Amino acid sequence: MRPILALLLFVATPVMAQVPAPPIPSPQNLAALWDREHVSSPLPPLVNHEQVVGRLARLREQAPDLYTITQVGESVEGRSINMVTAGKGAFKVLLWSQMHGDEPTATSALFDIFEYLRRHADEPVAQRILDNLTLYVIPMLNPDGAERYQRRNAQGIDINRDALLLQSPEGRTLKKVRDRFAPHIGFNLHNQNWRTSVGRNPAKPASISLLSVSFDEPRTESEGRRLTKKTCAVIRDALEPLAPGQIGRYDDEFEVRAFGDNITLWGTPVVLIETGAYPARQPDPAIVRLNFVAILTVLDALATGRVQAADPARYESLPENGDRLFYTLIKRATIVTGTGVAPFTGDIGVVANRRVRLEAGQRRIAMMLNVDDLGDLRVFNGLDEIDAAGMLAVPLTDPKLAEGAELKIEPDAIKSDQPIAVGHPAALVLLKPTSAAGTYTVFRIIRSD
Repeated sequence: MRPILALLLFVATPVMAQVPAPPIPSPQNLAALWDREHVSSPLPPLVNHEQVVGRLARLREQAPDLYTITQVGESVEGRSINMVTAGKGAFKVLLWSQMHGDEPTATSALFDIFEYLRRHADEPVAQRILDNLTLYVIPMLNPDGAERYQRRNAQGIDINRDALLLQSPEGRTLKKVRDRFAPHIGFNLHNQNWRTSVGRNPAKPASISLLSVSFDEPRTESEGRRLTKKTCAVIRDALEPLAPGQIGRYDDEFEVRAFGDNITLWGTPVVLIETGAYPARQPDPAIVRLNFVAILTVLDALATGRVQAADPARYESLPENGDRLFYTLIKRATIVTGTGVAPFTGDIGVVANRRVRLEAGQRRIAMMLNVDDLGDLRVFNGLDEIDAAGMLAVPLTDPKLAEGAELKIEPDAIKSDQPIAVGHPAALVLLKPTSAAGTYTVFRIIRSD
């Protein structure tokens, strides 16, 4: 018998089966509770290792009987890797976040979960989670990457591709924890590219993407994978009322180097949760809330055994992710590239990446925009879509220009060393013609922070 099968036999034991069927926590109620009680930062990218350590210290002070906090490893640069343990149940759950330093959303949600369990420890949902599960939670696996807000660790290694060579101390820490506690299920918590979409036409942002992780090339359907598919089905049902059409699924091709695939192979079946874009000016609160609702709902489903009644087809029928989403999509503009070519009508697809900068000793978020595509982009959608029919799109040549200003220009004469071109930073202006010939109003400025 494969180790994964032996471990997953636990899910059918009387311990879980004897739990009476409780009321299912409502996604809407959990979302409203998060709105009232969350303690996470409104800007997760700005949370660094020092702040995580401070939060863990407060957690230890506030609930010493509920949480055990231990250092389980150390990063390349000597930052502590810490684990929170809670609960006394026989069914063991491992959750780890931010193995990529620039993927911080779930880290914030985990601290909201800790606060929920602390405040509501005597209430039914928290009580059955703590009674029936033991949680092992690593909220920040890659603190050096988080400090730089970069994907890789201080060695330049992608920890999620280091499961076999184990050249990173962070990767060795994760394997040590997995091997020591042999959890019955694991949750690998990430962020994904904001271009990731659900569906094709129209494409919606994949605000959450799920994966029941394979452990071999044939994608064998083991007991462990059936459990993770059911787990993903529970998450889908919890999140669709809050983000309809914004839940996607990754292809389950086996990746021989990846931690999720190998942890599943080693006996702990893994669910991957990837957080993506959300159609809001300030997306972070909404996506942290989705993580909170997903994780709390599925922990309750595992604690009660309700997960076993879930239909795997609810996971399998999720549309697979695509890449049909731009951060900003400008449609039907008359494009003046600034390179000397004649103006033409087309669409402009702009992508975005967030960066964390240190200014005057303070961390701040900067949005970096780039032109990713030009031409006929009708098969794509945008988080922000601008119908620019009848407008000019021209290079931004004056950094002091403001929206609403009036300009008199000759489009054919515009030349710029920062043209509107694929692969270039987005620095452009949408101009709306006025009644006076050759005069335009600045309708919108698109540029990086």
